[in-house]
Amino acid sequence: MALGTPKVGILIVDDDRDSQAALRELLGSEGWRLGITSVASEALPELATGEWSLVIINVAMSGLDGPLYDTLKELAQAPPVEGDSKRARVLFLVPELAGPTAQPVLERERLPYALKPFHLHDFLEKVSDLLMETSAITDPIRRVKQLHGGAGLRDGRRAERERMGAHSGGRSTNMFASRTDYEMTEEEIAEYERQEQEQEQVRKKKKQLGEFGLG
Repeated sequence: MALGTPKVGILIVDDDRDSQAALRELLGSEGWRLGITSVASEALPELATGEWSLVIINVAMSGLDGPLYDTLKELAQAPPVEGDSKRARVLFLVPELAGPTAQPVLERERLPYALKPFHLHDFLEKVSDLLMETSAITDPIRRVKQLHGGAGLRDGRRAERERMGAHSGGRSTNMFASRTDYEMTEEEIAEYERQEQEQEQVRKKKKQLGEFGLG
């Protein structure tokens, strides 16, 4: 089922209905077109259409070998832009029970992944970075920008967490870690902001080099 506008297309392959609902609420609010399937065999035909900017897939459905995993790995490791073509980015979702097996493999292959339950802001940041790689978006998604900085970061995460709970009848979804799991100390916030500034400088430098044909 597809929702939203076609500017950015995100294909979600997950048979966990709680995850589907959380991702629909979180990413659909950005106005993006979402394709949601609970059947792994439908993923490859969808990828062949070339309509998707990002694929978010439960690694329990793709497995760690086989045609679907091999295709996703190739997409994830390929340059985001080749000639005039843009390649879909891939983000693997790793359920808690699959973590000990899947995480070492994904790290060895240098594949983007998010462990479930995951930190809301970290997940949004990964989605934002992957979409920016192919210029599907030109700036970080708004919630990542809103959650930057000091107490605002913690308060933003708290508000987002509470909002997500409100949309599930006051019950938290197993997609997201509890509030105490993702609050940051002042030192962690300062380090996070320092890394963000460094990354922004790198992005600006790459953009400048690209404008001069040096990228």
